[in-house]
Parts: sequence; structure tokens; C-alpha cells
Amino acid sequence: MKKDDSDVLIIGGGIVGSTLALLLGEAGWRVTIVDAASAPEIDETLGQGKPALRVSALTAASQRLLTSLDVWSWLAARRVAAYRGMQVWDAEGSGEIGFDADDVGVDALGHIVENELLLAALARRLQALPSVERLSNVRLTGYVRDAGQAVITMDNGEQRRAPLIVGADGANSPLRGMAGIPVRERDTGQAAVVTTVRTGIGHGGVARQTFLATGPLAFLPLIVEGRDDHCSIVWSTTPGEARRLTALGETDEGRVQLGVELARGLGGRLGDVEVIDAAPHFPITQRHAQRYVDDGLALVGDAAHSLHPLAGQGVNLGLMDAAVLAEEWIRARRRGAPAGDRRILARYERRRRNDNAAMLAAMQGFQRLFGSQQPALRLARNWGLSGVDRLMPVKRLLIRQALGEYGDLPERCQATSASWELAEDGKGRP
Repeated sequence: MKKDDSDVLIIGGGIVGSTLALLLGEAGWRVTIVDAASAPEIDETLGQGKPALRVSALTAASQRLLTSLDVWSWLAARRVAAYRGMQVWDAEGSGEIGFDADDVGVDALGHIVENELLLAALARRLQALPSVERLSNVRLTGYVRDAGQAVITMDNGEQRRAPLIVGADGANSPLRGMAGIPVRERDTGQAAVVTTVRTGIGHGGVARQTFLATGPLAFLPLIVEGRDDHCSIVWSTTPGEARRLTALGETDEGRVQLGVELARGLGGRLGDVEVIDAAPHFPITQRHAQRYVDDGLALVGDAAHSLHPLAGQGVNLGLMDAAVLAEEWIRARRRGAPAGDRRILARYERRRRNDNAAMLAAMQGFQRLFGSQQPALRLARNWGLSGVDRLMPVKRLLIRQALGEYGDLPERCQATSASWELAEDGKGRP
């Protein structure tokens, strides 16, 4: 591919950027991915041994998208963990709610997938597309618009240009900053600690989350060598407490203590807890770009919005961004319309911004409700959890949202879609 032969430059080759590249590449678009990270390793040993620290909880809608891209089968053949149930309770009170896949007649409420496996699965499919080029270990240092083209400069001195450009480069998106797109930012006052544990009692395919005084603690089910005695941990707490927990994860003795604290935090529901990895932490800041689009430019994923991990929806929102943007652009090209037309970009923004804003607002509300020690709010949240648990129609609605089945979904992500079929070669056909 020549340097100026791209239809679109995608800045960022993570899960969302790679998915967008695959969607467009399968439709014959010439795509260049510019990624600051190294290319994912596609190793047949992936999915064996100790699970990776960073995982994602994928909804049914995201699974359908990955299935249509012939990514899911490779993942499922290695290591994914389906969960059929969810338990959520207030450790400071008596409120509790449970969800079960049988309540809505589905096989699973979602799947826990290791990020490095998903990246490898996407990279494997991208390698089969001659119209997609990946530039790894290069950083964006400049961006301008020139004669209807996006012109970028990289830290290796090279320049690339294309009519369209996408920012998929994370919550601190350099492209967003260079484009002058403002962002609303809110420090949640929390940090998330992640680690992997082995539990004395099997999780039984149930994801568990409890709200402690300092923040939510989640045990996400993993399957290792056919056993259900591993979980991925996301513990959101104060920054000072997060630093202490991370320090515990640095020594054998400290990990023993961390395991005791995790077991206590979960109320002993999975028995003894053994920490089998380090316990790094990262700050939790909610961000929302004031606009998703500019001339020939679109933001997707964390570059457009980043939210609290308590609902595990971040990557799913980003995948929906990628699918909607690709859908709008591919439709425009079929009609002979320029994909960079502001009306087409505005349609992408309109389809995604409201859903994303609603999720950001919900996460902010949940954090404030469960972070409050006011007696009236504690009573309200406990009554609310237990009350909803007895209202099956409301529970079914919440489960459908957890499955990702809400809003203006792209066709490839809908539960019933006649707009594409999986051909024998595994490529989605419109």
C-alpha cells in the first residue's frame, strides 16, 4: 500500500480500533492503523496457563459482532468464560438482586474474555486482509487538515494522509487534543485494582459484585483448564487504599493478606481466596468528548467516552461505536455519497452519543448512591435492590440492557438480522 493510498487512518490499534479496521477492511476499504503499542502476538499457547490481568465482560450484542467477523470462534476455542448468573448486593445493608439467563431465555448473560486474547484474535483476522496496513510502535506527533485530507506526522518522521481519520487512541486521546475537541472530565475519587485469584469454592458461572463502603468489588468468573475456581478481580476504592492493595500484591506475604481481605470483602461467598498475580491499579476518571466528529474525523471508544468500570460496559460501548460508524460509512459509499460528509458523521454521533451519555450518567448515579453513608440513602438503595429483585418485568428489562440489547443497534449486533450472513470463508456479507 502506498503512503497516500488509505481511505481512512485509524489512530489506535486496541480492541475498538482493530474492530473498526476489520469492519471496513472486509468491505474493501483501504485502512491504515497507527498504533503506539507493539503488534499483538498471535501465539498458539495463548489461552493456556495463568489468565491475563486485563479482561472484558462482553455482552451478547458484542458477541454477535465478533461472530460475524469470524473472531469469536478462535476465541472460544481457546479461553472464554460464560456467566449465566449475576449477584449484586450491598455489603453495608441487606439489599440484594440476582439475575439468571433463564429469566430471559438465553444461554448466557455475557462472557469474560482476556484482552490479550481478543486483540490476538482481531490481529489474526486483520492479517488476512490485504487492504489493511498496521504501523506498530509509532506515535502520533502532528495532525492537520489539508485540501480535504487528514495529514498526520509520526515520531519516526513519516507522514501519512487520507480523507478520513478516526481517533481510537484511548481516554487521553492525542488526536482528540490535536483536533481541538474539548472533553468534560470528572474525577470519580476512586482507583481500580485488578488482579487474578483462585477461590476455594467454584464460582458456578456467576458474576458477583458487592458494594463496600469504599467502592464496588467485582469477582468476574474465569475458566482455567476446565475449572471454575478462578476469578478476575476489579476492586474500585479510594486512591490511598488502592496504593496499599497494590503494594500487598508485590510480595508473597502481602498477597496472602490481600486474599484474606478479598474473601472478607465478598463476605466469604467463594471461600478462601488466593491471589496469583500482581495487583496494579489505575485512576478512574469519567470523560465525555463534547462532540464525536469534526471535518473528516470521528472519535470512537475511550477517545469519545470513558466511564466507571462498575458495570463493565466500556469496551461494549466502544464496539458499538465502531459498528455504527462502519455501518454509516459503508452505507454512504454504496449510495455514492462522500463518507466524510458532515451529515453522515452527524448521524453516527446522533446514534451513539445519547446511549453513551445515558450510561455515563447511570454510572455516576450508582457511584453516588452506593458511596453515600447517609441513612436515608442506605435504606433506599437496600429497598431498591430487594424490591427490584421481586419484580420480574423490571429484572428482565435490566437483563436486556446487560445483554447490550438497547438503543439504536447496528444491524450486525441485533438479535435477529437478515442484513448479513456468515459465508463459508467466515467473512460477514451484507
